[in-house]
Amino acid sequence: MILLDEKYSSIQLDPSWLTDYFGVDPQIAHYINLPILLLGLLIICFIAWLLTKKIIVDSIHKLFLKTKITWDDILIEKKIFDKLAYIIPALLVILTVPSIFAEYPTLSSYIVTLAMIVILMVIIWTIIALLAVFDEILSKSPIFMDKPITSYIQVLNIIVYFVGAILILSLLLGKSPFYFLGAMGAMTAILLLIFKDTILGFVASIQMSVYDMVRVGDWIAMPKYDADGDVMSINLSTVKVQNWDKTITTIPTYAFITDSFKNWRGMSNSGGRRIKRAIYLKVSSFCFCDDQMLEQFKKYKLIRDYILEKEAEIKKSNSALIDNESNLVNAKSLTNIGVFRVYAENYILSNPNINIEMTNMVRQLDATSKGMPLEIYCFTYEKEWEKYEQIKSDIFDHLLTITSQFQLEVFEEPTGKDFRNLVDVKHQKTDVPHLYSQS
Repeated sequence: MILLDEKYSSIQLDPSWLTDYFGVDPQIAHYINLPILLLGLLIICFIAWLLTKKIIVDSIHKLFLKTKITWDDILIEKKIFDKLAYIIPALLVILTVPSIFAEYPTLSSYIVTLAMIVILMVIIWTIIALLAVFDEILSKSPIFMDKPITSYIQVLNIIVYFVGAILILSLLLGKSPFYFLGAMGAMTAILLLIFKDTILGFVASIQMSVYDMVRVGDWIAMPKYDADGDVMSINLSTVKVQNWDKTITTIPTYAFITDSFKNWRGMSNSGGRRIKRAIYLKVSSFCFCDDQMLEQFKKYKLIRDYILEKEAEIKKSNSALIDNESNLVNAKSLTNIGVFRVYAENYILSNPNINIEMTNMVRQLDATSKGMPLEIYCFTYEKEWEKYEQIKSDIFDHLLTITSQFQLEVFEEPTGKDFRNLVDVKHQKTDVPHLYSQS
């Protein structure tokens, strides 16, 4: 039944055992022998894989789980050793098939080639998984946390897949790998067209990393793509941004090189977040301060010293006038808008949430048809959006409300109610019924 084949110098299973033991016709026995051999080979491969998985792989997993380091846990999570377990059955096939299938040399060569392809695919599969492990480990490292590591890993993945495909084709067609590399030269233009976005993304990733343009975690605003939020990930082809409304915007990586965007990292790394907002005041409400107004202003702690100082300065200056302040045009006097500007500035500086080490001012802008803008320009210590907005709202709640104490009016567009009131007043004077009169 088992013979030593001189041609192949190996042990082979002679199909005559089917004739000897079961009385099967020799010609039929030759064809029945093949599926039996294939089935036996599959069973042996399965047993080899199972033993490798249960004995070697599980032992490695138990050993790694007992260690205190974390990177080996990621190896288990990515199932690196589970993938390598498939190599043992493939090696077993390569070593035994030439002997077992000595009666079928053509089939034997095909099976060996298939086993070699399996080994190659497992190696590629394992390398890709190892790169994913490196990506996860480096992304969690404080040194590389804000770097586009994923982009570089994806480039390596493409290279591994490319080299693996060349080697597999080389095995299938029996050609040298350099033969396919030479043929690829003629397809360069097609490859550049296919991988255009990938190549542009790779170049953009390098530029973004070298010039430190964008990092994972940065707050960016890119109106063209309706993106305003934190950068979640940077990879070879796209950058994911989580907007403040929790939606996700996907932007091509190369767009950060070709298009403009705003990165708020400078604000986050600085000593404060800027407040820049104006209050529009009616110019018609501006006036000189009389004694009664000044006495009222002296009650405000924030401007009391300013009023007293200015009163002494003005009194000294006006005492030199010939008409002794008989004409307000010639005499110096405080204005309600000027006093309010000083009050607003002192109010900002007295706020514990404002960084007084940075630029702080209250300035007048050019008057418009909506009045004169009085702009508040300062920086808060707090940079978190919600708390920042609360501080800003508190400041303007106070300033908008207290303007009336300085006999100032905030500009508002007239509403329908204003026009109705105007019509009511007009018709009340003429005693003529009108559309809006009440019965």
